[in-house]
Amino acid sequence: MASEILVNVTPMETRVAIVENGAVQEVYIERSQTRGLVGNIYKGKVLRVLPGMQAAFVNIGLERAAFIHASDIDLNRPENESHKPIQTLVREGQSLIVQVTKDPIGTKGARLTTALSIPSRYLVYMPSSSHIGVSQRIDGNEERERLRAVVESAKEHEEVKDGGFILRTAAEGIGEQEIRSDMNYLKRVFNVLQDRIQKNKPATIIYEDLPLYLRVARDMVRADVEKIRIDSKETFTKVIDFVTKYTPEVVECFENYPGERPIFDLYSVEDEIQRALSRKVDLKSGGYLIIDQTEAMTTIDVNTGAFVGHRNLEETIFKTNLEAVTAICRQLRLRNLGGIIILDFIDMEDEDHRRQVHRMLEKSLEKDHAKSKVTGVSELGLVEMTRKRTRESLEQVLTENCSVCQGRGMLKTSQTVCYEIFREILREERAYNNDQYLVLASQQVVDRLLDEESSNVADLEEFIGKPIRFQVEQMYSQEQFDVILQ
Repeated sequence: MASEILVNVTPMETRVAIVENGAVQEVYIERSQTRGLVGNIYKGKVLRVLPGMQAAFVNIGLERAAFIHASDIDLNRPENESHKPIQTLVREGQSLIVQVTKDPIGTKGARLTTALSIPSRYLVYMPSSSHIGVSQRIDGNEERERLRAVVESAKEHEEVKDGGFILRTAAEGIGEQEIRSDMNYLKRVFNVLQDRIQKNKPATIIYEDLPLYLRVARDMVRADVEKIRIDSKETFTKVIDFVTKYTPEVVECFENYPGERPIFDLYSVEDEIQRALSRKVDLKSGGYLIIDQTEAMTTIDVNTGAFVGHRNLEETIFKTNLEAVTAICRQLRLRNLGGIIILDFIDMEDEDHRRQVHRMLEKSLEKDHAKSKVTGVSELGLVEMTRKRTRESLEQVLTENCSVCQGRGMLKTSQTVCYEIFREILREERAYNNDQYLVLASQQVVDRLLDEESSNVADLEEFIGKPIRFQVEQMYSQEQFDVILQ
């Protein structure tokens, strides 16, 4: 499957879109003022140890304290000590070298581990491990064994004797010399880090991962990537310098895009980003998805909509669910949805149909770089799944809670607000002695008070024996009002 990568660079932010067969599959956004933290290494200081949660809060120099669980501390301890309580592993005030595994999301601080890893083009170096692993995406036992043997041999004869390595997908088919060169480069990087660890004070950064446009060059160049187009000449030059130094064999993949038309307009990326912020996703058949993202989980509901099919109801439902699977997997990547995800497929009576939908879901998820785990389709058509979350979703990056509805996605009706106003007037009448009332409210609410609720207003005026006046406040939302005593 041919794919292209588009890189849009401005002084404020870098945006990357992965396009497969003409359709946008993933979008990455890195803003210069709020760069992601995943992969950064810090010299932290333990603030609080929480035995009840088997975790600790660590100051790494951010506004919000980061979080580390006991299972992420000292991962190489013996098997019989793998469940040691947190208070025996760290203490308050202790310095701790940690790496960020999850960005701060919502109200939660960054998630940390003490199992450090430093990536290069072909390898990931793990200083505190002795394990040699191979990416699961590399097929064929013969190639896997060859790569493992190259690393084992280099560890015996080169200076890189300590630590473990994971061979990345990009290492497939790569020669021994390039892999050894990568190993030595990673060892030099770690030596520099050790020097910084000794010299730096707690709550400071020790190692910062590359900016997004260089991570594209390091991590995203695969055999199926035809072109990587960059719309900034300056950034293109930096990327070519980086690639020429570390991975010269992929230089031909990079191209400067000088076109008048914005690069993200080439494949309607801007439109896709806007659509990815909507709850509703239309399917070609006439069905649609409804995607609701909350702090606890994301739910995706499948509906037949206008699709009536050609044969019978069960066949219509089955086809809609199959089409929905492809759309769901694309939306998971495009919106970067993570955590617990509930998929509510349309109920299928046929057991074979449920199996086919489940198989297609698992197959479609194989293209996804993020790890996921899926349960079977229940009788109610529900599928529970988890998808690894390391950074904020597209919605969390680009939006904030509505100041009017406070993130509920709903507003009180004008009728509800009118009745709240009536109750507030009665409340004020019992508490204060005044001559009349002035109600400030939105246009919709005042219109209703003077029209549909006019008889209720008259009854209320008669009950309290005082006049009530109304004034439109253009800046008020439908839920806002004030009752002023006069």
